[in-house]
Amino acid sequence: MTTGANRIFDDFAKLMTDAAGAAQGMRKEAETMFRAQAERFINGLDLVKREEFEAVREMAIKARDENDALLKRLEALEARLNAGN
Repeated sequence: MTTGANRIFDDFAKLMTDAAGAAQGMRKEAETMFRAQAERFINGLDLVKREEFEAVREMAIKARDENDALLKRLEALEARLNAGN
């Protein structure tokens, strides 16, 4: 009789293992579907990627620095011009 009980427990354990594997598979599939849907939604928002934003930010900083340098040169030239008069 112990052999019959062991077999029932073995079958039950196998059933639980199979159920856990199936649940894990469904979870992975749901995550994949959710990620795909979220990516589609975000792409539809026309957002700027971080790399693109950083590149434009660096360009703006460089342009501002160049503008400041040119302003100083212009002020120095104007000062020299006014000093000559």
